Amino acid sequence: MNKKIIIAIDGYSSCGKSTMAKDLAKKLGYIYVDTGAMYRAVTLYCIKNGIIVNRQLDEEKLRAEINKISVGFVYNPVRNRNETVLNGVNIEDEIRGMKVSNWVSQVSAVAEVRKAMVEQQRLMGKDKGIVMDGRDIGTVVFPNAELKIFMTAMPEIRAQRRYDELSVKKEDIHFDEVLENIKSRDNYDMNRKESPLRKGDDAIELDNSFITPKEQLEWVLARVAEIVAE
Repeated sequence: MNKKIIIAIDGYSSCGKSTMAKDLAKKLGYIYVDTGAMYRAVTLYCIKNGIIVNRQLDEEKLRAEINKISVGFVYNPVRNRNETVLNGVNIEDEIRGMKVSNWVSQVSAVAEVRKAMVEQQRLMGKDKGIVMDGRDIGTVVFPNAELKIFMTAMPEIRAQRRYDELSVKKEDIHFDEVLENIKSRDNYDMNRKESPLRKGDDAIELDNSFITPKEQLEWVLARVAEIVAE
């Protein structure tokens, strides 16, 4: 496949967007960018710097400090993966817990945060050959992407996947709490003022409730092959 394209993957939380995007990028030899991790990194910055205090997000302080926040990725050869870096510090493991999950939707809804991250994301995709996943990649970041996938799955199935993932990390968590977080984030993401989560008119929907990661990867690869053959 000599023709390089931009692949935008959007969808609900805990749909396996990142896993699928990573596998797809490896298969195609493309660059992978986890935009969700970028917003999680900003959220962690807020938690560590007194921007989230007493269950309140200080949006004014966040707007004032957004230009101090630099998010990037480094390759970890031991784990064979890209990991998230916040202002030069690897914070990959820190951003994956429930503490960050509970606030990331609110933080990412702030207009100035989205503007700053979108600028970085567009820069990353200027040469194409990129797979990017998030909530607004096909609708806002790359509206002209050659392939747009919108991923979805039943909330209970997504919650079970997330619960299993957190259990492996030995987090003290209950399934009902994870399910409530999933439903809350869905509602927030779909109804926020800035870049709400929605399926683009030209996006292809992929419901992975009852298919395996291998099956969905093969399905997307077939869509890519159709486009690059045109």
